[in-house]
Amino acid sequence: MPIWLLLHLLGFTLWLGGGFAAMIMGIAAKKEPRERLPLIVHYQALVHKAAIGPGAILTVLSGIILTFRLSSAYYAGANLWLIIMQGGGLIAALLVLFIAM
Repeated sequence: MPIWLLLHLLGFTLWLGGGFAAMIMGIAAKKEPRERLPLIVHYQALVHKAAIGPGAILTVLSGIILTFRLSSAYYAGANLWLIIMQGGGLIAALLVLFIAM
């Protein structure tokens, strides 16, 4: 189980770190001349492909595996906060994969 938790945190870190990097690039692009904007957009696309997309996939997959391991270890009933977290994570990952990518 510790490896899945490590992968979950790694994916989460890639996802958020890549998102912050892309946002900071976009904010910094305001000060650049217009002819440099295609290069900045290209680098933002690379950040999406290298960090944000794989981070979102890794986070969702490892979260699903962690949930299955938790439910197989013992049945504690439906935890409302866990269901909200999983639903929000799935919606956010779908938005990243189908809109941002």
